[in-house]
Amino acid sequence: MEQPTGHPRRWQILGVMVFSLLAIVLDNTILNVALKVISDPEAGLGATQSQLEWAINSYTLVFAGLLFTFGVLGDRFGRRRMLQVGMVLFGLASLASAYSQDPTQLIFARAAMGLGGAAVMPATLAIISNVFAPEERGKAIGIWAGGVGLAIAVGPITGGVLLEHFWWGSVFLVNVPVVIISFLLIAFLVPESRNPDKAQLDPLGVLLSIIGLVGVVYGIIKGGELGTVTNPEVWVPTLAGVAVLVAFVWHERRTAHPAFDVRYFAIPKFSTAVASVGLVFFSMMGVMFFLAFYLQIVKGYSPLQAGALVLPFAAAQIIFSPLSAQMVRRFGGKVVATVSLVVVAGSLASYTLLQVDTSIWVFEIIGFVQGAAMANINPPATEAVMSSLPREKAGVGSAMTNTVRQVGGALGVAILGSLLSATYRTNVAGSLTVLPENLRHAAGESITATMGAAQALGPNGVSLVAPAKQAFMDGMHLTALCGAVVALIGAAVVAKWLPGKPTVATLAARPENKEPAVV
Repeated sequence: MEQPTGHPRRWQILGVMVFSLLAIVLDNTILNVALKVISDPEAGLGATQSQLEWAINSYTLVFAGLLFTFGVLGDRFGRRRMLQVGMVLFGLASLASAYSQDPTQLIFARAAMGLGGAAVMPATLAIISNVFAPEERGKAIGIWAGGVGLAIAVGPITGGVLLEHFWWGSVFLVNVPVVIISFLLIAFLVPESRNPDKAQLDPLGVLLSIIGLVGVVYGIIKGGELGTVTNPEVWVPTLAGVAVLVAFVWHERRTAHPAFDVRYFAIPKFSTAVASVGLVFFSMMGVMFFLAFYLQIVKGYSPLQAGALVLPFAAAQIIFSPLSAQMVRRFGGKVVATVSLVVVAGSLASYTLLQVDTSIWVFEIIGFVQGAAMANINPPATEAVMSSLPREKAGVGSAMTNTVRQVGGALGVAILGSLLSATYRTNVAGSLTVLPENLRHAAGESITATMGAAQALGPNGVSLVAPAKQAFMDGMHLTALCGAVVALIGAAVVAKWLPGKPTVATLAARPENKEPAVV
């Protein structure tokens, strides 16, 4: 069968897809810079650490739970149409987030943003896979991933500038013009595409996945908040969530139209690539959660300065993501992904070198190395997933990859964030005796709360500052080490099961080389 040559406007379409993705990724990187301000009771909403975790995870859980459904909807009703619907939903939810009056409203508005994001993300990659020929797709996906790196670079700086001059809600309001421009570009440039086979929806599977994930994450975050796992508020929702997820897997294996087709995991290349993405995002998101507090509270940088200090990580993503396809062609996906995961693990472990008075240049070097390694994990893993499936299943492959990525990130924030919270609470407890007994529990929940209590005490609170910073560093070191271990597990999985450098015969047998493009 003759190989498809790709859509004549494919490179312009790729640019539109990258721009559409900017708002989705931009929001998360901006939010990381804004966490400290949102936790401030005067300048922000006075959100606790657990509420901040939920502000992140309410988005990612809805995003992950509905990705596959929106992938199917896009395959059935049109990917361009679903992309436009997602952009509108995301823009409206961004407005709601910007004008939230309390942490609870912000959490629900962020969940609504996840709804829009779930419609956008699978559509972008599915459209790319359908307008590019197989021989160009790896390069296109690398550029797409480089666009993610660009958003990571723009996000913190943009957030810092906005927080220097405007109120905290501006970090969400900035999404609106991006959404409007993207909507118009999609309408004029992007062709409609769909899967000719009409797949059915699985509302029960979607419901079970969201209930199960929310139960597990709620229990984990509650454990960090209370500093124990024996409290029924911790283990009851966690076990209930696990039970629901078991029921979800059982249902997905038996239904004819699964929301998340677990049977694809029987393909070694697919399951290994997806697992590596999930594990690395577990590590990265869990560790990135504490970096904003390290830079802004421990080191004392402003939001704008903190945003600028993340630039080396982002710059490395921009530089190395477009080159990843060439690396995979030369050395094979197994070697590239394994070495990159080992480097990520080493970078995360290197955060244990940081102390309160460590030169910021050490942080910058670690960030650049980590960004370069991350740039060489996502594109080859994504390409491995997409090449494991027929082209008409592009939306399915994209949705499954991003579902695992988001679930891994949500669990990373929940588990590693709770570990940080519990460690901090234990280590700072002895220093809180200067506070009235009824205030000690709340003041020990996070370094933000402790610093607020120290400021309220005036000169008498100075003695809390150094112990609070050291307690945070101890928790940060333990969290970073746990993230490094998870990344090493990912490296072992890839080294064991991801296929090596493909031969000519293997390339000819790939599913996407056997199916015509749907444009």
